[in-house]
Amino acid sequence: MATDTAATSELSTQDGVRRRDWIHIAALSTAGVGGASLLFPLVSQMAPSADVLAASTTEVDVGAIQPGQSIKATFRKQPLFVKRLTAEEIAKAKADDGADMRDPATFASRTKEGHEDILITMGVCTHLGCVPLGAAEGENKGEFGGYFCPCHGSHYDVAGRIRKGPAPLNLMVPEYSFSSDTVVRVG
Repeated sequence: MATDTAATSELSTQDGVRRRDWIHIAALSTAGVGGASLLFPLVSQMAPSADVLAASTTEVDVGAIQPGQSIKATFRKQPLFVKRLTAEEIAKAKADDGADMRDPATFASRTKEGHEDILITMGVCTHLGCVPLGAAEGENKGEFGGYFCPCHGSHYDVAGRIRKGPAPLNLMVPEYSFSSDTVVRVG
């Protein structure tokens, strides 16, 4: 009988995995699964919540905006100006591309190809964060026919480019795309 036990233990050693090896493999596998189950909630809690994801984009219907008209919307809790430019405003903005500006930018770089009549800018003055006038009917549009910041007197042209006053930069153009001919997705 002693020879049978010795033969069996020698046989299991030759076959590869011994009982002790199997216990090590099972323990390490259990520890790995346990570690992953602890790590997953820690990593997933850093992902943005549903309300933050919902606020990260805004859809604006531009189909009802008439040429020369603009609307105010909200994007990430800040004002957003959406303006449908007239043919005269587009021609004037393109003609001003070569003008001496503090923050040079072409009209084409501020609009999307095929939708040059739609200008989308953040409604926040780049000087100290006031909301410029010019987006609503009858508001002061400044010396260049675009936007005017009443806080410190910055004047923007029709393309939202700074032309006069203390603001250092043009009105920011956020990332946006057209989901259809009349719907713009900002963000």
